[in-house]
Amino acid sequence: MSPAVRISATGFALIAVCYGFARFAFGLFLPQVDADLGLGPTLSGVISGGAFASYCVAIIGSAVLTERLGARAVATGAALIAALGMAGIALAPTPLFLAAAVIFAGASTGLASPPMAAAVAAAVSPVRQDLVNTTINAGTSAGVALSGPIAFLLAGHWRTAFAFLAVLALIVAVSVARSLPPSRADTIPKGLPPFNASIRRLIAASFLMGAASTAVWSFGGQLVSINLDWGPEKIGGLWVCMGLGGIAGAGAGGLVARFGLNTTHGIFLVLMAVGILVIATVQATPVLVLTAGAVFGGAYVMLTGVYLIWGVRALPDRPATGLMVGFLTIAIGQTAGAPVFGMVLGQLGPSTAGAVFATLALIGGVFRTRRLSVDAAEIRCPRPHGQKV
Repeated sequence: MSPAVRISATGFALIAVCYGFARFAFGLFLPQVDADLGLGPTLSGVISGGAFASYCVAIIGSAVLTERLGARAVATGAALIAALGMAGIALAPTPLFLAAAVIFAGASTGLASPPMAAAVAAAVSPVRQDLVNTTINAGTSAGVALSGPIAFLLAGHWRTAFAFLAVLALIVAVSVARSLPPSRADTIPKGLPPFNASIRRLIAASFLMGAASTAVWSFGGQLVSINLDWGPEKIGGLWVCMGLGGIAGAGAGGLVARFGLNTTHGIFLVLMAVGILVIATVQATPVLVLTAGAVFGGAYVMLTGVYLIWGVRALPDRPATGLMVGFLTIAIGQTAGAPVFGMVLGQLGPSTAGAVFATLALIGGVFRTRRLSVDAAEIRCPRPHGQKV
């Protein structure tokens, strides 16, 4: 098996477990958890925001540790933390214990992505790196899609579901430890990344997208429960549609290569906004909601792929840190957005909350970049001084 295929498969599974299960599955099971433990919308938003906050801390630590310890150790640790966190969710006797477990599980997502970017940079040829990176990134959607059938089969048994997901995470940890290269690079520059114009625009765009996305990732189950009186089985169907739509995010690298970052970015922000509006509106039909879920899932994963490419191209000599900048800012946006959406939902209702957060997604399209629309190979292999582009 070639390094590109091996790393793609291993990274895809790791991201599926950490993002699709340990992070986003909580929104799927939220109505059941709320019914058992009496969380309420405000506390639910605080718990979701706490998971995003732990992600923020973890992804910074992951970028630093990856540059010092290597990809294999950090990625294996991410899978183990996902397993322990989900086991804690399964055993949670009180809202406080649950909050701690959700926050701990959320840290696994922050740990997972930077080492994969470093592994790709170390072992995959430059011409295939964008494709491999975005394929790995699409693992989120596979995890989300799989969590839907699990919720359907274990309807009303959210503790059993999280226990099963914890076992899957342990299996992935073994695979990661056996498959990934160490990819330690002592010559990688250390310290803070340069705060140039490209990085500033990336931060602004990814913050707004992250904040907007919490409308569905944290409260999608709650919204359709309120608007359509859906139970766990139908909510699981929405998650399947979001996951299946998101698998298309593996093509982000190809779309960026063909149309450029700006065009790809703008189109999928619009699609994300449409998905949020439809899922949140009280007039939506079940068919429209499921379709909107697929649109939202595809747009979200495409956009994370865009920000991944943007960050890695902005810092080609520090891929783990370049990815960290965009993904950290998405999570900061989600940390801020989740409790705010919970409050707006409680005060103004689902349709107004959805409209406000869809608008945040559209505003993110204002931030564009010219420099990073250049082909990735030209950035990694610059022409000799004086040669015309």
